[in-house]
Amino acid sequence: MGMDVERKDFKKKRRRRRILYGTITAAAVILLTVGLSRLEPAAKSVSRQSVWVDTVERGSMVRRVRGPGSLVPEEIRWITASVDGRVEQRLLEPGVEVEPDTVILELTNPEVEQSLEDARLALQAAQAKLKDLKVQLESDLLNQRAQAAAIESDFEESKLRVEANEALDKDGLIPEIDLKTSRIREQQLQKRVDLEKERLAKAQDSVEARLDSQKAELSQAQALLQLRRQELASLTVRAGIAGVLQEVPVEVGERVQPGTVLARVAKPDELKAELRIAETQAKDIQIGLPAEIDTRNGVIAGKVSRIDPAVQEGTVTVDVELTGALPQGARPDLSVDGTIQIERLDNVLYVGRPTYGQANSRVELFKLIDDGKMAVRVPVQLGRASVDTIEIKEGLEEGDQVILSDTKQFDEENKIRLE
Repeated sequence: MGMDVERKDFKKKRRRRRILYGTITAAAVILLTVGLSRLEPAAKSVSRQSVWVDTVERGSMVRRVRGPGSLVPEEIRWITASVDGRVEQRLLEPGVEVEPDTVILELTNPEVEQSLEDARLALQAAQAKLKDLKVQLESDLLNQRAQAAAIESDFEESKLRVEANEALDKDGLIPEIDLKTSRIREQQLQKRVDLEKERLAKAQDSVEARLDSQKAELSQAQALLQLRRQELASLTVRAGIAGVLQEVPVEVGERVQPGTVLARVAKPDELKAELRIAETQAKDIQIGLPAEIDTRNGVIAGKVSRIDPAVQEGTVTVDVELTGALPQGARPDLSVDGTIQIERLDNVLYVGRPTYGQANSRVELFKLIDDGKMAVRVPVQLGRASVDTIEIKEGLEEGDQVILSDTKQFDEENKIRLE
């Protein structure tokens, strides 16, 4: 019996030890898990050479906007067809220098030549008609004047007869009725004289009106003849200005309609820059602002001369008048880069422009700490922007160093190590 009691006690003690050991082990595992969860993960590393680091500075920041563009002539003459025609000869090719009278193309149109001849005949007919009308009107006017003169002569004669009858009447040498009759005739002739004068005046006015009408018809015939001459002359296509022939988009034998572009001539020594500025940046541009045009063979000074009011494909066209000397190789259609100075900001905090930072936005940048060995994420409020710099409103101080290159691979990290 004693042996059985000792065995039972031993088993109970062993079971208790197992329970105790299991409890201690479980507690240790729990404590270890909690401790590990509270440890910060190791910071990811990045090569210092692979990131762009810049230092926050305080001072003057010049705001600029930049855009691509090209050089274009200040004066361009687009030569278009005035009449229907067929290209008979193409005398010049693009690239040659031309003078105003230089012939570029020869066109033909038999109908234009016939129209010119018809206009000549119409002018001759109008001239003959005017001449005949002058002769006819002068003859009619002479007849009218002769008739008026005859009536006036009769009137003067009647006046003399009345005077004579009055003298005879005083002496009682003629009947009273003869005196009255002579006076009545005088009065009638007086009225006829006045009427003829009025008719003569109206006849003269009529002559001038009819001549003016015929002269207008003659002027129309002359204008039509001039137009037909110009149409014939337009078949010989001339440069019109001194410059360089840039384009001849028609071929021999091609039929052209009025308005068809036949050639383009430009002055290569009078150029301007046409820049395409993003619409978000163009809002601050004003006429007269200074600009610089990089031709990749030299930089030309200029100033803004025109701002297109319309937006095309997200950009605004800005013309820059070139005030500096053109470098060698500058020519129309040359691709350039332009920079326009908007304003100068004094006593502001600024830094290089981050790859993903926009003006007046809030971003998160990595600021260097521990002598540049580590970088921590900090919120930064950005202000006004330039081409390659941007204003710092809050979040950084003068002398702070920040990473400006793209750090998307560390979006989940608050701290990175620089090696």
